Amino acid sequence: MRSGIHPVSRPVVFRDRAADTAFLTTSTARSARTIEWADGSTYPLIDVEISSASHPFYTGNTRVVDTAGRVERFERRYGRTS
Repeated sequence: MRSGIHPVSRPVVFRDRAADTAFLTTSTARSARTIEWADGSTYPLIDVEISSASHPFYTGNTRVVDTAGRVERFERRYGRTS
């Protein structure tokens, strides 16, 4: 590998706001915010909207989509065809 062209990988905390969980992992992402971890060290903090802790595929929870309302709205807008 050529030296000096790869970004620096360091420990970073990713916090999932939806599930209220945090993960300590290595990343090249940068952040101005920091958080104190359970080991007493301070790490950069990156907030994410969704992760494996809150995604329906990994949690097994499914969302109910109101398809009847969508169909009725479509029929009102474009009329029913036979």
